[in-house]
Amino acid sequence: MSTTDPLDALRAAISSKYEITPVTPSGAPAGTLRAATHLRLSSATTLPKSARTRLRKAGSSATDPSAQPDGFFMLEAVYLAWTLRDTPGGEYMRQAREHAGGFVSLTERKSIVDWLRRAIPTLDSIVPLSESTTPPGSPPPSAYRRLPAPSASAAHAQTSTSTPGRSRGDAATTSSPSKRRYVPDAADVEVVKKIRQGEVELRDHNTVLRGIKNNNFSSVRNVFVAKLKTLKEAKKPGTVAPAVVPLADPKAQARKQKNMYPIIMISSSPTSLITMYNVRRFLQESIFEPSAEARSRLAAEGTTKAEDLIPIYRERTTIEPGGQARASSQRYYVVDSVEALNKFGADAWDRVVCVLTTGQVWQFRPYKWSEPRVLFHHVKGMYVSWANDPPNPKIKDWNVTELKIDSHRRHVDKSTVAYFWKTLDSWTAQHKPSLVNT
Repeated sequence: MSTTDPLDALRAAISSKYEITPVTPSGAPAGTLRAATHLRLSSATTLPKSARTRLRKAGSSATDPSAQPDGFFMLEAVYLAWTLRDTPGGEYMRQAREHAGGFVSLTERKSIVDWLRRAIPTLDSIVPLSESTTPPGSPPPSAYRRLPAPSASAAHAQTSTSTPGRSRGDAATTSSPSKRRYVPDAADVEVVKKIRQGEVELRDHNTVLRGIKNNNFSSVRNVFVAKLKTLKEAKKPGTVAPAVVPLADPKAQARKQKNMYPIIMISSSPTSLITMYNVRRFLQESIFEPSAEARSRLAAEGTTKAEDLIPIYRERTTIEPGGQARASSQRYYVVDSVEALNKFGADAWDRVVCVLTTGQVWQFRPYKWSEPRVLFHHVKGMYVSWANDPPNPKIKDWNVTELKIDSHRRHVDKSTVAYFWKTLDSWTAQHKPSLVNT
């Protein structure tokens, strides 16, 4: 008895350039993949999107999709990898996580796409389809009925219904009668969940080099093409070399560079761990000093009121290709109010790279984006708290990174600040690359 294999049916639909359509159980177009229950792969073949394919998940040693369905991808995941094959890595991962059927990782996406378009003949992660193995699927093979197309006749609908196959248990018994199905331990499942929560999204050379904005550098290219042409003509005999015109006014460049320093906003709450009194020493010297102590120290030095705009100089050491160490300084500005931020001009919010918060929503009311979920889509969010504080339920839906400060051990401040800069560097390079090393 044979039924339609989901992986082969998807590959055949792609080869024939058939317009694959997500549909509802009645066969009507669903509009989106999340709203659909099936995928129409041809005029006579419609399969459940939850059907298990023969594409094995990374790290899985499963050999039989029918007996070990958790070790194989659903049809939905493979279809999603195909439709988003040209989507940037970060956007692909965002959309893929919205689907319950799992997703193909970035490292596997290219190889499965090449196999689907028949650029490569086979993949090691695809289990061969044998006569003794029923086509894989989360539901039993009887669920692989071909739904009638909206314009099909009743007779055609009758012939397009496949014969129910063996149950999953029967297939498992036939293919490996002596092998018992593995039942994972509950404790192991919890450990795996914690490991997956700490997984870091893999990035390839394309996603690292691709920013969030499509910058057009054709004007720069045209300037240098004209300059090279002039230099070539100057080398010809009897030609007088023209004076070299600078590309831009150095003073204008300096003014522009000065106005492009990234900005960090902190909470103006007096109970905040990081305030305008201690932020410089914390981010610049990697030493946490309680705000009250910092305020008393500054008062003794003659400073009765904190500045509303503080420059932070971050010292960095990079290794040149030749092995020499090169020291550099990068400047940031710290503000705790929108009034201070407005001193930077109309485009000030474009330069805000980070917002430190204590979880109080009122902090964001005067901001350009007052809703936390929207705000932390445009800037990097850092939730600052004591290391022994319990989890804050208010921030669980915010896209923020927790920055834990130890209340007693000052020797761990350096690692805390290093983690802050590393996290901020990664976010800035991906979302606002024009502010890197300014």
